[in-house]
Amino acid sequence: MATRIVRVDYFYTTVQDQPGEAYKLLSQLAEFGINLFAFTAVPVGPMRSQFTLFPEDARRLQDAATKANLALDGPHPALLVQGGESLSELAEVHQKLYQVGVNVYASSGVTDGRGSYGYVVYVRPEQYERAAAALGV
Repeated sequence: MATRIVRVDYFYTTVQDQPGEAYKLLSQLAEFGINLFAFTAVPVGPMRSQFTLFPEDARRLQDAATKANLALDGPHPALLVQGGESLSELAEVHQKLYQVGVNVYASSGVTDGRGSYGYVVYVRPEQYERAAAALGV
């Protein structure tokens, strides 16, 4: 599989850190027919968690959030790298960004267990267009 890089938007929502919150959110989004490229959850204090949603269709997620009375922070830009040949693909992404002076301030990735991966790259908003151009997207 060749490396594929696409522009994506992401949104945050913060919830009380208690059992079932991810289930409630994800099942509600599923009822609205929302598909996600990625989803993360991290603690943001002693009793709160922040979910980050990377929807396939940002407008559709925003409409669903309005209907569900769900507060979203976003959209924010990110880059989604999908591939599967080798770790050198990710190194090449970082090399291209380094060569144009773009700092990757956060990233997250996962493999599918069959040799493919997804990797989200976060860059500062003021560097986003330069990053996208360097990566050909």
